[in-house]
Amino acid sequence: MRGVLCAAMHKVERQLQLVALLLDSPDPLTYEQVRERFPAYDQDDDESAKRMFERDKDDLRAMGVPIELVAVDAWESAEGYAISADRYYLPNIEFTPEEASALMVLAATPDEDDAAVQGLRKLIYGAQDGPLGLGGSLVAAGPDTAGGALAAVWAAMRRGRSIGFGYRTSSGKASRRSVDPFALVTRSLRWYVVGRDRDHDEIRAFRISRVTSPVEEGPEALARPEEFHAADHVTGPWERSEDDGPGARVAVDERVAWWAARTLYDAEIVGPHDAGRVLIGAPMQPGVLEWVLSLGSEAEALEPEALRAQVIEVLEGMADV
Repeated sequence: MRGVLCAAMHKVERQLQLVALLLDSPDPLTYEQVRERFPAYDQDDDESAKRMFERDKDDLRAMGVPIELVAVDAWESAEGYAISADRYYLPNIEFTPEEASALMVLAATPDEDDAAVQGLRKLIYGAQDGPLGLGGSLVAAGPDTAGGALAAVWAAMRRGRSIGFGYRTSSGKASRRSVDPFALVTRSLRWYVVGRDRDHDEIRAFRISRVTSPVEEGPEALARPEEFHAADHVTGPWERSEDDGPGARVAVDERVAWWAARTLYDAEIVGPHDAGRVLIGAPMQPGVLEWVLSLGSEAEALEPEALRAQVIEVLEGMADV
């Protein structure tokens, strides 16, 4: 059983690397060029390598990956394989105000496991520049919605009004804030409102769970600046605070880190870790455990301790099969 699981993991890893290779290549690659650049096909038996490549290519096409066979020169004397980024990546997602309102209602559902919420997460990840400037995992209703503050902020945004509310900082200091709200953002499973602090005349992020009073609407809010990206103003997934805790930090073999970081939402290479490995940081989110396991022996979960313990538990369970 363990051998079957490992073989399947290596197959998925190999196919992901093939997709990344063809996406990143500026020109179509012949089979010979793929084999030269791809150690998985560098076998003594050329026929076996060719069959493996053909199976991988057919599997990927069956999953909808648009692998094309195109001429590599003007004389069409040879053909190579390519994946068009325009056909592979989804277009930018744009929502009308009415659609965004519907999404906001769904986002506040108490059932995180509901199929509608799972589908919403996939849709809303692409809405980086809209009024829902999401920068992390979608959060269901709960303590972090601060007793209706989330809905009140959203309502004020729709009406173009500024907001005022009591606020408690991470150090416990109480204050009153007046804000022109530009976007609602999630990061590390917490909601934030990002906007212009009217008292300090600068863009700041305020965590919804730290709102200590009802949100009141004020005068008309200033328009959102051009080239505004809400997620840029919220603490990054590996920048820690006493409240947010650490995101996931995983040491990955430097040979595969470049594509491993592309296969998890909001993951990024932080820097070198030790000999032959680099550190990848990402916000804690659904699917992190599965992502680490999919990397096999190429990765080691370092933080948080709960994630590391889960990985060890799964691997020990596989060893007992």
